Amino acid sequence: MLWVKAFHIVFIASWFAGLFYLPRIFVNLAAESIPEARMRLLLMARKLYRFMTILAVPALALGLWLWLGYGIGAGSGWMMAKEGQRRTIHFGHRPDARSRSNSSRAQRSRRTSRISSSRSRLFLNRIPDR
Repeated sequence: MLWVKAFHIVFIASWFAGLFYLPRIFVNLAAESIPEARMRLLLMARKLYRFMTILAVPALALGLWLWLGYGIGAGSGWMMAKEGQRRTIHFGHRPDARSRSNSSRAQRSRRTSRISSSRSRLFLNRIPDR
């Protein structure tokens, strides 16, 4: 069971690293005017999004294994709070994909990118995990 927990934590931490870094790439993309640099940033965003999606699948699978297989958190209120947090993060992953596809067609302002990035991530940092 400890190995499952350890891998779950590693995959969650790696997924979060991508979730927090991808909006930064979008801010740089909105400020960039050189076409070669824009293409490089779009490639970085595409590869990072693909990589963090690959990391999200085992993170969620291991979390389900811990919950359903070992009964960790079964019948406790904090598990429902954590599930709500997971849903918020999972659906926060989707707008990053939409931003990635829209950024190649239309350039967003630097201020708009920074505001949407900081507001969505600020909420995720405020949820305590026990």
